[in-house]
Amino acid sequence: MHSAGAALGQTPTELIAGDADASPDALRAAVTVTITDRIEEVEAAWRQLEAGAIESPGQNYDFIRLWTRNRGLKPQAQCYVVGSVDGVPVALLPLHRKRVNGVWVLTWFPGSNVGCYAPVADYERLAALGVAGRKALWSAMTAQLTGADAIFLRSIPAAVGGYAGLFDELGATLTVDTLYRAEFSSWQDCDSQQRSKSRRKHDRQQGDRLNALGAVSFEEIGNGGESRCAIEVMFRQRSARFKAMGIRDTFVRDKLVSFYHEAIREGSGVYVLLHVLRLDGAIVAVRYNIVQGDRMFCLISSMSDDVAIQHGSPGKQCLLRVMQSVFDQGIAVFDMGAGFTDEKRHWCNVQVPVQHHYIGLNGRGVVIVAVHRALQKTRARIKANKTLKAWVRGVGQLGGRLTGGAKAEKP
Repeated sequence: MHSAGAALGQTPTELIAGDADASPDALRAAVTVTITDRIEEVEAAWRQLEAGAIESPGQNYDFIRLWTRNRGLKPQAQCYVVGSVDGVPVALLPLHRKRVNGVWVLTWFPGSNVGCYAPVADYERLAALGVAGRKALWSAMTAQLTGADAIFLRSIPAAVGGYAGLFDELGATLTVDTLYRAEFSSWQDCDSQQRSKSRRKHDRQQGDRLNALGAVSFEEIGNGGESRCAIEVMFRQRSARFKAMGIRDTFVRDKLVSFYHEAIREGSGVYVLLHVLRLDGAIVAVRYNIVQGDRMFCLISSMSDDVAIQHGSPGKQCLLRVMQSVFDQGIAVFDMGAGFTDEKRHWCNVQVPVQHHYIGLNGRGVVIVAVHRALQKTRARIKANKTLKAWVRGVGQLGGRLTGGAKAEKP
């Protein structure tokens, strides 16, 4: 690892010519790369790049700064790569250097705690570079990275900021999942597009069942509000859900709960919004969201595991109230993350493929990348086959009960 603030790649690298998609000016441009292990040294470039629409909280400077501090990451575990064209920052890769199953990997910081990621970038400038220009940029940014066998960039949307394929030249890609978003101009727009007459009737019936159990109330809690109780209940509800499904409780086992408490504190720099549904004053459903501009990202949702309360579908009733409020409050995009669920089928009108990106940095890394890609392809085939998916889940639950151990972390 280079010393704090070390910079590399100061000798300009000409972008590759001959790309019909790039402008003549872009083809004559030069790339410079700086690499540092101190996040403060890239703050100015980062904030400049994230000023436009972002695709993930993982692209937010304050979110990642808080994450690295909360996790107590040492400088050698952090790597920030800035690629500039003719002296203007165009892209930034915030990377976590970590050892996973004996393999050193450079990857995104929060792992699966965020639904998708992407390089922090000026999408318009990136698009203007064209295919060959972007290839030269990514190559220059990754060629000087050391201290790892491979780069693994998970869950990057295939389209960002109205542009498709801006990251296709960033290593080898593998489409692994779909990102679900609700994009509406108002609740009325959402209601008319997503809810049929039968859907409205069904929602009303669920609401009647919940109301029959007691007084129902809905509230929003932002930074600096009385959030501790709601967050603690949310994680208890998630733990109960994980236990019932035989799934490792990553929030508890990896000691992540404190991060979510810190993020909602006043002055954290991260705009957090909790949606809380109560029944006779008791919390029965919670949704934990990060807001960036006119975009809201749901990171965690939970509901009561009480069978009697579940009869009133508190999770769905909470989400209904969220949808009825957020679009009229200025939210244009509500990101519900990757992976198909009933609630996404009901509410999301936008689907975006997400891809893993791989780069082997040495001979060992090339082999590891090939193996991981093959495993991911197998996993995708299993997920697409209901019979195989049920069988694998059953085996996993049995294994968890027999061993009582945590699953090995994967990159």
